[in-house]
Formats: sequence, structure tokens, C-alpha cells
Amino acid sequence: MKCNTSHSCEFCTARPLSVFNSLPADQLQQLNNAKSCMVFKKGQYVFAENSYPMGLYCINAGKIKLFITGHDGKEQILRFAKEGNIIGYRALLCDEPYHCSAIVIEDTSLCFIPKNTFLNLLEQNAQLSLSLIKLLGTNLKEAEQHIVSMSQKNVRERVAEALLFFKAVYGMESDQKTIQIKLSREEIADYVGTSTETAIRFLSELNSDKIIATEGKKIRILDLARLQRTAGIDF
Repeated sequence: MKCNTSHSCEFCTARPLSVFNSLPADQLQQLNNAKSCMVFKKGQYVFAENSYPMGLYCINAGKIKLFITGHDGKEQILRFAKEGNIIGYRALLCDEPYHCSAIVIEDTSLCFIPKNTFLNLLEQNAQLSLSLIKLLGTNLKEAEQHIVSMSQKNVRERVAEALLFFKAVYGMESDQKTIQIKLSREEIADYVGTSTETAIRFLSELNSDKIIATEGKKIRILDLARLQRTAGIDF
């Protein structure tokens, strides 16, 4: 559904976190005039694998997962997106279909930016182009690290590492212990690359070892140092 059209790029609280933060006033107005705002409910698709991009999406608030569905119907989560992130830009730049799907994991407001507007801004603003290159590099690095983790670490290590990743991406609640995202056990398993049953078992082990505490979908980190050691991360 559409959100309030008075939502202005100039006063957007997510803009300082996005690649569009470098735009001068005239280009920001160009972006503002072309965009359209939407609100997606939890469970709704933003775009689906193999569909063609007509533009890209900038997240004002909320959380999204990007995933590929295997032949057996099981999801492999590639990454998560949050406030200030843009999604759908790789397929747009490559002029090819989306290689993954994007689905909302909590109510999310987005701005859709048409393809021509975005490409024109890239041509006009070298800093925007540089920010996008840096973003692509960061995403590539994270994907490479995830591949190494999947191939070289056991499931217990990967579960611990996933919790640290969620903490780094979404931060903590006011108690500074609870990870600020609620994921199902199946979603954690889909990110780690294991079965739901196995993910549940290792989360239970970490809970029994008093490294974490679980309450429904909420996960609190009780012993960060031990969680880091369990993940095989040296600090």
C-alpha cells in the first residue's frame, strides 16, 4: 500500500544511512519527485526471483530478507537489509532478472526509485557512484565470508557466528543483551545452511551453556566472549 506522499527525502531519517546522503539539494529534489513510497506488511514480497527490476528500493524503516529458493523448496538466505539500505540494485545495474527474492520480515516502509532516475543520478554524481561501488564491495566481502564459513565451520560455529552477525547488523535493544531482530528457527537455519531441527538443537545447547537465553523469537546474549569463541572468532 502507498504511504504518506508528504514523506520527503530532505527530512528522511534513513537518508544519512544510505548511498543518497551525498546528493546536493537539486538532485535530492529530483529523487524526491520521482520516488513513490509504499508500506509492506510482514510476509509480503517486495520482488520475486526471476522478475525484472523497474527500479530499486530504499528502506525507510523495517527489515527484509533476501533469499534463493532451492529445487526442494528450501530457502537459502543470502543477506538481510534494514533502514537506510537499498535493495534490487545489482540486477538493475546488470540489466538482468533478480537472482533472489526479497520478503519483509517485519512491517516495512520503502521508497521505490525508477530505473532512469537512479541511472541519471549515477551519471550526475560521482560520489553516489563511489558509494555504490563501496556498497557492492562490502556485499561481495560479506558473501565471500559467508561462503568460507559454510564450507569450513561446523554447524555449532555457524549458529554462533550467525547470532553475532545479527547483532552487528541490527544492534541490541535497550538492555544491550537482546538482539534487535526476531527470526524464526527456520529462518536462522536457512541463513546458517542447515535443517531447522539442527538449528534448534544448537540454539538449545548454547542456551543450556548459558551463552545465550531464548524467549520465543527473542535471543539474548549472556556471554559475548564465549559466543565469539564458539564461533571461532578471535578478538
